[in-house]
Amino acid sequence: MTITKQTVADKIAAYLHHEISLAQLVDWSERAIMDGELAEHDAGTLSSVIGRLGVADVRAFGLTWEDCEDLLRQLGFAPRVEVIAA
Repeated sequence: MTITKQTVADKIAAYLHHEISLAQLVDWSERAIMDGELAEHDAGTLSSVIGRLGVADVRAFGLTWEDCEDLLRQLGFAPRVEVIAA
């Protein structure tokens, strides 16, 4: 399966929505870098963003909201926050 900007944005969104854990996001990104077929025309951006996600479980790197926002922007997306009653 070809990994596109949309694929990576969907994974980041799943993490931000608590649908997957940080460990799952890191695991996916590590596998994507090793085995994934990156969309050729976006390979540079994709490898950079996916590589950054792959080290998010290392204390020195982490993954903040601002990091996710920046990574999404690199992919051509912008996050939107919606606050609803619990």
